[in-house]
Amino acid sequence: MHPFFKPREAGTTSKDSKTPETSDKVGKGKQKHIPWVEKYRPRSVDDVAYQDEVVAVLKKSLEGSDLPNLLFYGPPGTGKTSTILAAARSLFGTEMMKLRVLELNASDERGINVIREKVKKFAQTTASGTKPDGKPCPPFKIIILDEADSMTAPAQAALRRTMEKESKSTRFCLICNYVSRIIEPIASRCAKFRFKPLADRVLSERLAEICDKENIACDKEAIQALMDTSEGDMRKAITYLQSAARLKGDEEVTQGDVYEIAGVIKDDKIDQLIKVCHSNSYEKLEKMVQEMIYEGHSAAQIITQLHDKIVQREDLNDQQKSVTCEKLAIVDKCLMDGADEYLQLMALFTTMMREICR
Repeated sequence: MHPFFKPREAGTTSKDSKTPETSDKVGKGKQKHIPWVEKYRPRSVDDVAYQDEVVAVLKKSLEGSDLPNLLFYGPPGTGKTSTILAAARSLFGTEMMKLRVLELNASDERGINVIREKVKKFAQTTASGTKPDGKPCPPFKIIILDEADSMTAPAQAALRRTMEKESKSTRFCLICNYVSRIIEPIASRCAKFRFKPLADRVLSERLAEICDKENIACDKEAIQALMDTSEGDMRKAITYLQSAARLKGDEEVTQGDVYEIAGVIKDDKIDQLIKVCHSNSYEKLEKMVQEMIYEGHSAAQIITQLHDKIVQREDLNDQQKSVTCEKLAIVDKCLMDGADEYLQLMALFTTMMREICR
């Protein structure tokens, strides 16, 4: 019986086998497709933008090779995870970091069993004070709990005891958007740092730097549109920029391209909706709302932009604005609970039409 796989004779090469030259080319080709969010992630604490107080404290801690338990909180895309990863890289180096850092995020199971098994087991392992090459190294490990505000209350309670018992060999860094969702016993054991939304100046400088390195033509209006749509979120701004660059190819990225990718509705569309509400015609209103839904516009985006428009309009009195904004909040809550977008938008605009035409 013939063997299923014949042994390859010496000196022969397979079509599928790659020479070192071709494998190098493939490796180089893969590097070009790294998402820009990862490609331009800060590699050191000094590279972190706009969080001066946090960077100053961490640099002092790194000089003494010691860290307290940390609690980073603030809006998404402001550099929380990047900061602690950069600090860990400065402490341990790239190779030792794989052994000394345990990172868990919202995609992992966050119940009490994970805290009792995975986190506790990692925290109980000892850490030497030297690297394999004999150089000194901090004698502790770091456990990063990203999206810690999504942890259950029993899991947070179990973590409290682990933080106390393993304080000699382990440092914890909790990262969250809402510090109020972290139980007080854990918050009191950590040094708390608030990460601010990035200023427009910082965003524009970093986006201009990326455009320069990637050879992208991007006008000032497009940069301003990126800042407006990202709302201080660097990750969102860079993602929108990369998407726009891929969409346009070698052409210049414009303000319209950014708004199209971000799903922003044109101002004249919102103005038309408000104008229809002044007409006191239910048929026109229904037709306009259906048109917006068929065009694929998100109800949440309509509500966000409508709110900004209503607050700024001078032809509406305070009573009309307050009733409309209250209905906006109710509709927003219903949409978050999974209600039908068309019905909720019709309920919102009929309330608005009734107030305007009263």
